[in-house]
Amino acid sequence: MSTEQTDAIVLRMVPFSETSLIVTLYTRDLGRISALAKGARRPKSPFEGSLDLLSVCRIVVICKSSDALELLTEAKLQRRFRAAQKSLVRLYCGYYVAEMLRLWTDDGASSDELYDLTLRTIQNIDGDGDALRAVVQFELSAMRILGNVPATQSCVCCGQDIDPDGARVAFAYELGGVLCQECRSRQRGVVSIKREVIAEIYRLQHCDHDSNLVCETSARYSDSAEYPDYRELRATLSRYISTTLGFVPRTQSLLPASWVSH
Repeated sequence: MSTEQTDAIVLRMVPFSETSLIVTLYTRDLGRISALAKGARRPKSPFEGSLDLLSVCRIVVICKSSDALELLTEAKLQRRFRAAQKSLVRLYCGYYVAEMLRLWTDDGASSDELYDLTLRTIQNIDGDGDALRAVVQFELSAMRILGNVPATQSCVCCGQDIDPDGARVAFAYELGGVLCQECRSRQRGVVSIKREVIAEIYRLQHCDHDSNLVCETSARYSDSAEYPDYRELRATLSRYISTTLGFVPRTQSLLPASWVSH
């Protein structure tokens, strides 16, 4: 056994007994972990109310050498997620980010880049930023970090560059990206997606993720009060993510299908 200190984001809490919780955390140094928080449900909890969804904490955890749960012994609150005080849209965006981070990561696999991305996303959703744009940015940036982004520039079958002309582009969810005209005719389940949506997916994959959360190169979207093509972009990403996972995330349906003010 070893005792570790690290920063952590709370992703899920499940009752373990009348007084304790099993918490899932994404940590900077240990990756995703599940830990037993003894006494966390007591009125006078040793964790001082720090174990709320998407709270950011400094934790102390005893790591077991076997498959047993880690033991959380301390959690000092650094930032509380307060989106519910602003709007349901922001709250649901936070729920979705927490679920996706939990589904996309494995126990013990850490990534400073993914941790920092999640932290910026939470701050954007919880603050005055654009929560819907922040979620789209999070999805594509996280998939880039994890190596699971859709192909947008060359045919996913033959590697040929996609014809730059035309208003729409062939896309195969099962194959993971765009198709050239020749390969399109040989595949099933192909859909047609607006070229601007494919271009936006590409731009957001290649942002400078150490600067602004919302990509500066995506001026076409950030200069507008609303999000052009949001409906098709949201539908494309939701279906792509569900296809790669093999199921629909529970909180995906909470995201607005069309642009809404929030």
